[in-house]
Amino acid sequence: MRVGIYFDMRNPPPWRDSWSRVYGFALEMCEEADRLGIDSVWFSEHHGFEDGYLPQPLTMAAAAAARTRRIRLGTAVIPAPLHAAPEIAEQAALVDIISDGRLDLGLGTGYRVPEYRLYDADLTKRYSTTDQRVREIRGLWAESLVTPGPIQDPLPIWLGYQGPQGARRAGRLGTGLLSLNPALLEPYREGLAESGHDVSAGRMQGSFTTFVTEDPEADWRVVRKHLAYQWDSYRRYMVEGTDQPAPRPINPEKWRETGLSATGVGQFLYGTPQETADAIKAYVTGLPVEGVFLWASLAGMPEEMVARQVQLIAGKLRPLLADV
Repeated sequence: MRVGIYFDMRNPPPWRDSWSRVYGFALEMCEEADRLGIDSVWFSEHHGFEDGYLPQPLTMAAAAAARTRRIRLGTAVIPAPLHAAPEIAEQAALVDIISDGRLDLGLGTGYRVPEYRLYDADLTKRYSTTDQRVREIRGLWAESLVTPGPIQDPLPIWLGYQGPQGARRAGRLGTGLLSLNPALLEPYREGLAESGHDVSAGRMQGSFTTFVTEDPEADWRVVRKHLAYQWDSYRRYMVEGTDQPAPRPINPEKWRETGLSATGVGQFLYGTPQETADAIKAYVTGLPVEGVFLWASLAGMPEEMVARQVQLIAGKLRPLLADV
């Protein structure tokens, strides 16, 4: 199993740093991850957050590509309906060229009303539009309608569809499924079979909100504050622009206790490298898992903790997952 790290570049008001430092430090961590043998680094996308959530993951991936040599670079995810197919195809190709063929292109639908308004996109057609973007991007590359094209042929495309209908759609399109939810394996395989794809070629990978520590009790007083901000703010943004009320603040203690037994929002894995590895192994048993990527930082976390997290993932956790 490949083991990677994940950045969303959030710079919260309570711990605000200069934007140059936030991005510069993340790139330093990408270099460190590359040096230490971590397999992948992933970047996400959202718009309009007060903490400046990363808005352009392919731009960030290009910067990381120029400063690394072997680590794979992924997007998890680009909301495809917010962007034209030629834009995605051209930017992805350039990242693949700069990195000498190391890009994994993760696409999803997005869901936030303000983002769809900002980009003048149709939220009601987000799934059909995302499916169409996959077809269009593949066609643009295959017919050399955008140039230069990517190095990889084919460049891996992953769909971050989280429900059973979405998993089936990913299977029909023959993409990887950017989720590790065991409940999605069967509909994903059904979709592969429906379109004549080799079911055994199906592949899944995804992320867990995590913090790996060698001293869980000592680190918890800091981790819990950043975990609370990370998810209280995110859940507030999830309902922005709708008539749904803002969710109540999370209970970090309950999240720590629940671990991976929750699904979606509420799933948080906290523990030593061995505890984390054991939980991940148990969770992905039976899945055609290609990789897992873990949060390098929780919203504004101190740099020394992020650096230690990257080192622990590389030096202690990754070897424990090598045989999965």
